[in-house]
Amino acid sequence: MAVKAPEDGYTAEPFVPERGGLPALRRAAAGCRGCPLHRDATRTVFGAGDADARVMLVGEQPGDQEDRQGRPFVGPAGKLLDRALAEAGIDPGEAYVTNAIKHFKFTRAEPGKRRIHKAPTLREMTACAPWLAAELAVVEPELIVLLGASAGKALLGSSFRVTQVRGTVLEEEIHGRRERLVPTVHPSSVLRADDRESAYDGLLSDLKVAARLLA
Repeated sequence: MAVKAPEDGYTAEPFVPERGGLPALRRAAAGCRGCPLHRDATRTVFGAGDADARVMLVGEQPGDQEDRQGRPFVGPAGKLLDRALAEAGIDPGEAYVTNAIKHFKFTRAEPGKRRIHKAPTLREMTACAPWLAAELAVVEPELIVLLGASAGKALLGSSFRVTQVRGTVLEEEIHGRRERLVPTVHPSSVLRADDRESAYDGLLSDLKVAARLLA
C-alpha cells in the first residue's frame, strides 16, 4: 500500500507549531506541505508585520513578485495598498499583512512565459486555514480588513460576496474569536479596472471606514 503524501490530506494542521509566536510560525510554514500548491511555488510567503498590530489585512495569495521575494504585498498591488492605507489614515508600517493562501498558485500560457495568477479553490483555502488561525491567535488584531472575495470566503465561508458588504463593519466569530471586519476589494482589482481612478476612490473610501474604527 502506497504511503499517503502530506499534501493529499489538504490540511496544514500537522505543520503548525503550538508555541513560539510569529517567528516559530514563519519557520514552520517554510516547510509546509499541507496541500499540493507548495510543489510549484518558489517558497512559502508568510505574513509580515508587528505581532501587536491593531489591524490585520488579509489578501488572497502571494503574486509573482511576492513568490520571488518571500514577502506579502511587495508587488504593484502592495504599493497601491500602502498608498491607499496612508491616505486613509492607517500607517502601513503598523499593520500586519498576510494572505489566506501562503503559496503562489499560477498557470502559464506557454512554457517559459509569464506566470499568470490562478484563483485558489475552497479546498486549498481550507487547507491553509490553520496558518491564518495561528496568525490571528498571536496578533489578536482589533480589526481585520478583508481584501477581496477569496479572503472573505476563507474567513466567512463560500457565500461571501465582497460587492454586497464592502465598506461595512461586520462582527463574526472567526476561529473561536469574536472579530470585527471591514471587507473591501483586492488592490489588484484596482490595477485591472477600466476606470482606475474611480476604483481607487472606492478602495480608499472602504479603508477610511477601517481607519475610523481604529481612531
